[in-house]
Amino acid sequence: MKIGIPRGLLYPKYHIFAKAFFKALGAELIISPATNKKILDEGVKLCADEACLPMKVFHGHVAWLRDRCDALFIPRFMSIEKNEHICPMFCGLIEMLKSNINGLPRVIDEPIYSFHRDKLFKWARRAAAGITSDRQRIKAAFDRAWDMQGRTSLGYRDEYDLKIALIGHAYNVFDEFVNMDIRKKLNKMGIGIVTGECVGKSDIEAQAAKLFKKPFWTFAKEYYGAALSIFKNSMADGMIYLSSFSCGIDSVVTELIKIELGDFPFMVLKLDEHTGEAGYNTRLEAFADMLKRRRAGFDNNLSQYGQCGICRTRSLPGA
Repeated sequence: MKIGIPRGLLYPKYHIFAKAFFKALGAELIISPATNKKILDEGVKLCADEACLPMKVFHGHVAWLRDRCDALFIPRFMSIEKNEHICPMFCGLIEMLKSNINGLPRVIDEPIYSFHRDKLFKWARRAAAGITSDRQRIKAAFDRAWDMQGRTSLGYRDEYDLKIALIGHAYNVFDEFVNMDIRKKLNKMGIGIVTGECVGKSDIEAQAAKLFKKPFWTFAKEYYGAALSIFKNSMADGMIYLSSFSCGIDSVVTELIKIELGDFPFMVLKLDEHTGEAGYNTRLEAFADMLKRRRAGFDNNLSQYGQCGICRTRSLPGA
């Protein structure tokens, strides 16, 4: 059996597990290619206009796989932390795809509750039903996938003297087409990046616990906690938040982060299918130049400078 796996949404986080599991069951894997303009354009054409960029990109990946596999693995993530939830778009993703894309093959769309091993194994048994009914074989495949996922370290932490923390959803931070290869652009400027995945879970929980109310959304807690931990532990010289246009969670999290950072250099880059690379590069270059000036000591007397409302950083007079 050929199982198609779209390279979109939470693929950077779960792909090790998914590929190891289905391969151990004897399935042949068909992975969609890295996001490109053709996939994006197809996704924009198929998906609702009101949806965010990652959802449109995912539609493009599914459309690419439609006629190339016997079954599609579309993860319906419901919860990855107990008593917490993720973006509701994930819950209705299957219905969106079936409504927008005709002629889909069989879809492996069992709800995923991944906060406990036993819960995830129940998903594995149901997901493997179309491939095998041998429970021992399923358990062996599951154990192998669980072990491989546990030994995989995610995230970037470049060894540069000057670093920028890159915060945001995995599908924005790790999709080089969507973020226009921001890591490569910054590296060329002599700046490294450190991502939220480099922060330990206990540190994230400790920062999030300071909020007056426990976050309902897991991603909101993760990005807030990671950003504050990086800031307070001096792990970076500045911070960029990659946000999808119209993302409700991001609109709240970025404001909460700004309140805590004060004058620490912070910039939000909004992404959608209309984002122009020229303007994007200009903002990155200006942000990088400002960080280098701070490091060189050109901003010792910040009181004489104005404050930029876009990136919440100090700017030179007249900027």
